[in-house]
Amino acid sequence: MIKRKLFEELKSHVPRKEISFIVGPRQAGKTTLMLMLKDHLENKGETILFLNLDIEQDKQFFSSQSKLIRKIELELGKKEGFVFIDEIQRKEDAGLFLKGIYDMNLPYKFIVSGSGSVELKEKIHESLVGRKRLFELSTVSFEEFVNFKTSCRYENRLADFFSLETEKVHELLEEYLNFGGYPRIVMEEKLDEKLRLINEIYQSYIERDISYLLKIRKTDEFSNLVKIMAAQLGCLVNFSELSSTLGISVRTLKEYLWYLEKTFILKRISPYFKNVRKEITKSPIFYFYDLGLRNFASGNFGSLQDKGVVFQNFVFNVLREKVRLSSSKICFWRTKDKAEIDFVVDPGRDPIPIEVKHKKLAAPKIPTSLRSFIKRYKPEKSLIINLSLDEVVFLNRTKIYILPFYKILESDFS
Repeated sequence: MIKRKLFEELKSHVPRKEISFIVGPRQAGKTTLMLMLKDHLENKGETILFLNLDIEQDKQFFSSQSKLIRKIELELGKKEGFVFIDEIQRKEDAGLFLKGIYDMNLPYKFIVSGSGSVELKEKIHESLVGRKRLFELSTVSFEEFVNFKTSCRYENRLADFFSLETEKVHELLEEYLNFGGYPRIVMEEKLDEKLRLINEIYQSYIERDISYLLKIRKTDEFSNLVKIMAAQLGCLVNFSELSSTLGISVRTLKEYLWYLEKTFILKRISPYFKNVRKEITKSPIFYFYDLGLRNFASGNFGSLQDKGVVFQNFVFNVLREKVRLSSSKICFWRTKDKAEIDFVVDPGRDPIPIEVKHKKLAAPKIPTSLRSFIKRYKPEKSLIINLSLDEVVFLNRTKIYILPFYKILESDFS
């Protein structure tokens, strides 16, 4: 079993009355995480009821609030207990349904999960304001991946493992960049089975989630959009050009991109700017939540050709996790005279420009674009992420950390 970091956060939230709400992409491991928490609570002698709306026998209890409460009372009595509800997005008006039950002040703690559908991401949020805490489970992170591959031998000493076992670490990075972090794919050893599984995940997403959400049977245009976004990973998106290529309106294109964000496939980042006249302020860039799904959509699954841009996506995902609980946001920087910075972590005061190089740098070299950014904004610090070099240099008063990729796992960006 793959040990997930979110498990400890969930455990610490168990004593609180709020609903513990787990969201994330299809097949990211939400049900497994809930079952782990269920086992943990049962081992402590707690009483548990586990219901799954994907199971027809369980679905009957959700025809009304009173029927669900009668079922809970039948199993748990009227004393304290834990109610797990999996795949809540199958329930119409799930937010209002849960709000009504929560407001009855019953003695039960609810742990709920569901895929990132629009119903789940929007309506449930509105209905349960102040009544839930959201836990986002993405696919397996690189740290979780390394722990699984090393049987958690170095779980509390990963920094030492990374710095000493450099050859092994680069092998693990190569595998992760190729196949991504869907749990079933991480655990599968055979390449042909990995390919079968990622195809199943992709088709299930397109045919089940998207056809249901868009209320259409033909999803060719949507699927083609995913493939184009995979092919132009990390590039500025020109909405007019892209809509023309797909043969759909700009409005429909933006709607499709919105769905891709809400279902945890793509993440949009916006430009960082202070001088509107000199910097590009409209076109966004998109990255994929999971590298394996991106590689499959681009036809590179298991035989990666464009490692540089995928490594950039990898760094973005690490940064996204790092700023998750802070007020910082991740941007990029482009100017009309072609200067560009891969990422700018913006905490609202002193920006942190970050350049990404899929290279084993032999000596410090400050790119021209980074020099331009530092000259313009005078940040306190900057990062250049590479495969091996670990040094610190200064440009004027800016401290530039040239770091091997694994060191950003320890960095603080809040």
